[in-house]
Amino acid sequence: MSNTNDLTTAQREAVHALMARFPVADELGRRFAQAGHDIHLVGGSVRDALLGRLGDDLDFCTDAHPDETLRIVKGWAEATWETGREFGTIGAFRDGLRLEITTYRAESYDGVSRNPAVQYGTSLSDDLSRRDFSINAMAVSLHDHRFTDLYGGLRDLHERMIRTPKAPEQSFGDDPLRMLRAARFAAQLRFVVDEPVIRAMSDMSGQLTRITAERVREEFSKLLLGEDPVTGLRLLVETGLAEIFLPELTELKMEIDEHAQHKDVYEHTLTVVQNAVNLDTADGGPDLVLRLAALLHDIGKPATKAVGSDGRVSFHHHELVGARMAKHRLKLLKYPKDVISPVVGLITLHLRFYGYGRGEWTDSAVRRYVHDASELLARLHKLTRSDCTTRNRRKAAQLAADYDALEERIARIAAEEDLAKVRPDLDGNAIMELLGLPPGPLVGRAWKHLKEVRLERGPLSQDEAEHELRAWAEDNL
Repeated sequence: MSNTNDLTTAQREAVHALMARFPVADELGRRFAQAGHDIHLVGGSVRDALLGRLGDDLDFCTDAHPDETLRIVKGWAEATWETGREFGTIGAFRDGLRLEITTYRAESYDGVSRNPAVQYGTSLSDDLSRRDFSINAMAVSLHDHRFTDLYGGLRDLHERMIRTPKAPEQSFGDDPLRMLRAARFAAQLRFVVDEPVIRAMSDMSGQLTRITAERVREEFSKLLLGEDPVTGLRLLVETGLAEIFLPELTELKMEIDEHAQHKDVYEHTLTVVQNAVNLDTADGGPDLVLRLAALLHDIGKPATKAVGSDGRVSFHHHELVGARMAKHRLKLLKYPKDVISPVVGLITLHLRFYGYGRGEWTDSAVRRYVHDASELLARLHKLTRSDCTTRNRRKAAQLAADYDALEERIARIAAEEDLAKVRPDLDGNAIMELLGLPPGPLVGRAWKHLKEVRLERGPLSQDEAEHELRAWAEDNL
């Protein structure tokens, strides 16, 4: 067991800074001490403090059982909740912080069910031994700020290594989601996963089927939003975990034809993801929708690969096939519609730009590009730029210049027209009045026609719009 004397000066200061930042913790410690109970700050809060990344998530463990915890925080907490009570967890809200207080646990698993059979432990060591990784198995006493490290968490922080407190096979057998968490921490912290842990992940990857789609989705999203998602993604593929919940990623490792007529789609995809990370990080923070679209934008290629008589490889309509595949996979992972819809839209549109540099786009084509992208336009700009992974510097420079030109052209046309809100030059009431129509489908068809004309030609005068409407009516009424 380590104490604060084992810490470096910087680490001791981090522990003190953590406790000083959250006086709520000391208040909580005094209440539990007065009731005759131990309580410790544990897990990610301690880890992040020692890494110099103080956060707002506070997790505690205690020898007090849930009923006693509720009694201790009653009148002090501004609110409490018991949604995790079956796992020994009581939630409390105080001074804008969400606190989770869990009774020492020493649960066991039957290797089949997804949830543990909760058994309360009797000591801090019981609790720390069941945690996922040594870097998350350190604790700070709220009573005297004593630091406890039974499993080499400090060493592993120093070595930037992910190890399990127990044998990895036992740890992953207890909770297979920990295998995905290992990849997630590698992505978030830029740590290396220990070789025995990787071997266990490979050997036990099939155990991930015990875990609900919702829990897998949450861990996978955190991985994608990490600082280095590419490292985490590689680990998922190399250990076989991707095969369990995202087989489309593994399938991108297609055999390259003998003439090298197409890129390594898997490596290209990871490069696109990294490019997207660079762009969204520079633009205010991680964007899950953009990163998912970057990851899945080419998953339709394996299904559409064809080799022509000249030996050239093609992937016709892979964007449409890939959009359907992405929608299906994201639904299986229980992503919400407000994530699925924009990801699918971006994949569908991601090839639209190519051909612009040949000078074939009219102002009408630019209007349609903006109209079809709609609220996805800013993300589509990033995805399209990210998708340029050629090593040919001249070609890369030309593509970048072409897209710069397109964005400038969009800005010019947008300054002349409200591209974000393209509407027909006559509204439904004007259409009904001019043609003498009652409300109904014909009005909608006329409106749609005028919108197409608006996209094609830009804004029309009143006389021009009425002329177009009458011409349409002659052929359709």
